[in-house]
Amino acid sequence: MSVVKSPLPEQARKTVGEALQGALVDLLDLSLVAKQVHWNVIGPRFRSIHLQLDEVVDTARIASDTVAERAAAISVSPDGRAVTVAKTTGIETVTDGWIKDGDVVDVMVAALDAAITRMRERIQITDEPDPVTQDILIGITADLEKFHWMFQAENV
Repeated sequence: MSVVKSPLPEQARKTVGEALQGALVDLLDLSLVAKQVHWNVIGPRFRSIHLQLDEVVDTARIASDTVAERAAAISVSPDGRAVTVAKTTGIETVTDGWIKDGDVVDVMVAALDAAITRMRERIQITDEPDPVTQDILIGITADLEKFHWMFQAENV
């Protein structure tokens, strides 16, 4: 059942919908990973990393809402359920317990790298069928790449 009619042709809607769903999952998981290590970071750089993680969480949550609303706008029902995120994320799981500040940085660099790699693939996939979605994904990826750079600079 679809209550929203999309101006996109069916094949374009399917391709773009899959890209948006994948982006939604990765952004939700990125926010969860960042929040998990945010709660458990320890070490001399605790405060600065703790605050930096909040920025990632806020950005990922806003971006996930933007992506989900774009999916709905093109008549694709977004699925952000925990089971869907767990099954389809491209981000590695994080260990439980306390985690040293340097290890948190490594976790975030890896998580951001995974998300960025998949986002760049989605940017390519959405080029032809929907430049509007592509533009959204480009903006989100730029934000993620900024965080990626900043976390990498933490462990030089």
